[in-house]
Amino acid sequence: MPPDQLRVLITNDDGYLAPGIRALAPAIAALGYDVVVVAPLVDESGVGSARARMVGRPIRTESDEENGVTFTGIDGTPALAVTLANVGAFGRPPDLVLSGINRGHNIGVPIFHSGTVAAALTAAEQGTSAVAISIDSETPSYWETSATVAAEALAWIAAEPAGTVVTINVPDRPLDQLAGVRHASLHPIKRSRVIGTKAPTGEPMIEIEPVQPNPVAGSDEALLAAGFVTVTPIVGIREIKDDAAATALAKRLA
Repeated sequence: MPPDQLRVLITNDDGYLAPGIRALAPAIAALGYDVVVVAPLVDESGVGSARARMVGRPIRTESDEENGVTFTGIDGTPALAVTLANVGAFGRPPDLVLSGINRGHNIGVPIFHSGTVAAALTAAEQGTSAVAISIDSETPSYWETSATVAAEALAWIAAEPAGTVVTINVPDRPLDQLAGVRHASLHPIKRSRVIGTKAPTGEPMIEIEPVQPNPVAGSDEALLAAGFVTVTPIVGIREIKDDAAATALAKRLA
């Protein structure tokens, strides 16, 4: 299907004013896609698939226009933005969802907590294919490289079965300096440790302690560090076809 017949929802978790989404949306619109941008009003990083405060309340929005694209911010999470778009709150529901460009990579097991990745998984839950794209820098210089990769990924996923999701990480370097594109497994070792502590006033607190595991060959962390664009197909919650747990519990209750 040609781009001008496809509606693409672009969202993120850094907020609708973030430079990543401001670079991505005009690049995708320039290719002829029907682009609708809906993202959080403020930074909602790390919220996962939360859609709290969704039911039974009006949701505040703000909009502005830049480079011919209307950017709409909502008082809610990326997953909520996807849900609202899919039920027609911003016109015709999207055919595809593009989440990003996230500032900083999304690698390894902790992508479970990423609002960027969760937006893509929420789309899949609702029957829409999606791409989550992140750049490997907190202060990026080459947004256009990630935007180009996102556009090519979008064209590919449009022909895949509904509900297909990939998460992609892009080195922060010029397009002609990329080492290539590789399928990557999720790095299996967490790069930080959660520590429980208390505030001086006695309330419980959580602190994060960095961990420096050795990169696992073939993982997103190792390949990204080597300059490759990493591509990882992912799925959301899926049952295990095994009745052992139910059988064991039934025996214990007998």
